[in-house]
Amino acid sequence: MFEEGGLKIDWGGYILDGLIRYGIQIAILIIALLIIAPPIGKKLIKTALKKSRTKQSEARIQTLEKLLLNVFSYVLIFIFIVMFFGIIKQPIGPLLAGAGVIGLAVAFGAQGLVSDIVTGFFILLEKQVDVGDYVTAAGYDGIVEEVGLRTTQIRGFDGTLHFVPNREIAGVSNHSRGNMRALVDIGISYDDNIDEALTVLQSICEEFAQDSRFVDGPNVLGVQAFGSSEVVLRILGKTVNMEQWGGAERDIRKRIKEAFDQNNIEIPFPHQVNIQKNN
Repeated sequence: MFEEGGLKIDWGGYILDGLIRYGIQIAILIIALLIIAPPIGKKLIKTALKKSRTKQSEARIQTLEKLLLNVFSYVLIFIFIVMFFGIIKQPIGPLLAGAGVIGLAVAFGAQGLVSDIVTGFFILLEKQVDVGDYVTAAGYDGIVEEVGLRTTQIRGFDGTLHFVPNREIAGVSNHSRGNMRALVDIGISYDDNIDEALTVLQSICEEFAQDSRFVDGPNVLGVQAFGSSEVVLRILGKTVNMEQWGGAERDIRKRIKEAFDQNNIEIPFPHQVNIQKNN
């Protein structure tokens, strides 16, 4: 309580009332923008993207959904900052002007951030990758889990999640576009009959031609190379994505081993000869 010119002013109560009023407004702002708005925005984004499923692939829908949610989060944070300064009656303009010199210094360090955003924009615009694609980028192999404004997340086959800055993605090898090749090379002994081995391989190819994983073939191409101890024969076929180096090739190799054993065709392997001299 403070008395001035006969007028009693309760400064403590005035400050307390101000703090309570600001606190309530800030609490409402936090609840509205950081608790209520995110799930509503997420639902609206998903609803809007569902309507475009007939025009876009499922992978593209997932890519756009993660990107839009990312952008939406940044927008909410920006709105929160602006409204926060509005509540405490602190003009944000002078603060930005006063931070101009600091901002200029920071700008040189933010060049990488700008490069990330620009590169990410072109990756999305050119549809270089989508969520779920198997890619090789920036020295990493794996499945794309998210394409963001700043980073692209690639899940390695050992389970490691790689956060790759977009500016480091100088080139992308996308292994999930179109049909892929299943290639199997198998060696036989120089003493075995090549025509007989080719016949056995062709019968195996006819079995796998009925497999739904193959869209063309597989077919026996013939003799591929002459090794130091084997004649290399090759089988080649087109498969659906993600099946080329997985179960398709493994199953063909297993079937070849079984068929060669049944027909007494040898698959060469290193032999070690020990010579013992008696004195």
